[in-house]
Amino acid sequence: MTTAGLVSTTSSRQSNNPEYRAKLSAGSSHHAIYNCVAQSLRRCHKNGGIILDVGCGGGALKGFVDSMFERYVETDLVRYETFPAGCEFRPANLDMGLPFPASFADAVVAAEVIEHLENPRALMRELVRVAKPGGVIIVTTPNQLSILSLLTLITKHRFAMFQDVHYPAHLTALLEIDLLRMAEETGLIDVSVIYTCQGPIPKTASHYPELLARMWPRRLSDNLLVLGHTASAR
Repeated sequence: MTTAGLVSTTSSRQSNNPEYRAKLSAGSSHHAIYNCVAQSLRRCHKNGGIILDVGCGGGALKGFVDSMFERYVETDLVRYETFPAGCEFRPANLDMGLPFPASFADAVVAAEVIEHLENPRALMRELVRVAKPGGVIIVTTPNQLSILSLLTLITKHRFAMFQDVHYPAHLTALLEIDLLRMAEETGLIDVSVIYTCQGPIPKTASHYPELLARMWPRRLSDNLLVLGHTASAR
């Protein structure tokens, strides 16, 4: 058996260390993802209440959505150096659950987090558990069905954001159908898929024009967002 295409033994051992994996992500994502989350919240959330940023990283999302909420709470395994001072932060190993009571937040966001975890379904159940009745759940992840990702799968037998260089930070490649199934399994309603409409043209340093990306969002977007609501209390 050859070693071609296999990750190093050191990386394999480190994949069992969640803090090591968390630090590899550098705690930030593309601004297009945060913009997409903010725009989605503006459409479906009335100002006020609590937002819980799960896997908050360096806290970059806060600047995009903070004005919509009375209280901003963030949680992650490590507190990054770029984390804003004075923010409400609770440390947590996201593979082990969330340190919050049921029905805690009006909006729960996990931006570019679920692909880093060993058990995505456990995370989805936790997001729903800590959301209030009628609350908003938003999960984003790399779009495996983009042209770039599909071409990479054909040529390299791995999705674009799940190459060896991304391991062990990126563990679990999820299709949009996987997230939709999780949403159904956890009882979310009014579920929709939204695309960032931001993606690079393969083999270039350029991005698709926004108008073109909006015409074919699934194929020309690097990331997608799944939004759903918990059922309202009767």
